[in-house]
Amino acid sequence: MILYACAQRKSLVSVGHACGRAAKALDDAGYEYELRELPGSRLVPWTWRQRRSGRDEVKELTGQINLPVLVLDEGKSLVGSGMIVDWARAHPGYQAEVGAG
Repeated sequence: MILYACAQRKSLVSVGHACGRAAKALDDAGYEYELRELPGSRLVPWTWRQRRSGRDEVKELTGQINLPVLVLDEGKSLVGSGMIVDWARAHPGYQAEVGAG
């Protein structure tokens, strides 16, 4: 599983940053994931050019450039922190390990 997030993903959890919320939900659910930090931030105007030019992979996957995006192992993409948080809560990773033991 791959989480595409901005570089602020965990440092702004306390102020409700979307990438931070998504990463925290995956961590809390017990998932290990590959993190791909992408440039730019919607909230930082001087990074907008980087944001537009550095997110081609996400645009190919989802048709847009907003983060966060979670790509599940089977290839399905979840876009936005709300969708990622809801999915992580509904599918906690640690349950599979506990049930298997």
